Amino acid sequence: MSDYLNSAKKQFQYYKGLADKAIAQTDDAHLHWQPNEASNSIAIIVKHLVGNMLSRWTDFLTTDGEKPWRNREAEFEGGYPNRAAMLAHWEQGWGCLFNALDTLRAEDLERIIFIRNEGHTVLEAINRQLAHYPYHIGQIVYLARWQANATWQSLSIPKGDSDAFNEARFAQPPERRHFTDHL
Repeated sequence: MSDYLNSAKKQFQYYKGLADKAIAQTDDAHLHWQPNEASNSIAIIVKHLVGNMLSRWTDFLTTDGEKPWRNREAEFEGGYPNRAAMLAHWEQGWGCLFNALDTLRAEDLERIIFIRNEGHTVLEAINRQLAHYPYHIGQIVYLARWQANATWQSLSIPKGDSDAFNEARFAQPPERRHFTDHL
């Protein structure tokens, strides 16, 4: 089960890396841009993710993941004064997550923790966040890609390059690699 914890950390690192690269391709003027009133900007999505991370991963094994100090509704309002403030908050959220994961042992995976007073095994709680964060990171990537338009640098195999990529991969001997090796 310690392999699971290592795999989960790598997956979180992978998705953080995708968001980091997408945000880096977004100019400051577009961080707070919203396609319409019902949609969120990159900055708002970051604010929500960080709020969730700080709530879920602070005292992860000992307190409910929905902290009384969290104001989820406020996560969808306002934004940040600048990119530096947003990125500092972003790193704080991820730091909280990785610090919590680093304290876990394989035997913790079957422990019961609570999120909004609903019991989850630690493994289920990690999987819940591994589904939630990539969902929003996909939104960040989409908004960044849409705004960058022709200047976008692909975060995966660029459109039209699949055949060349596969040809190069299959020209090599098979090996076991983790998907984060491509970042």
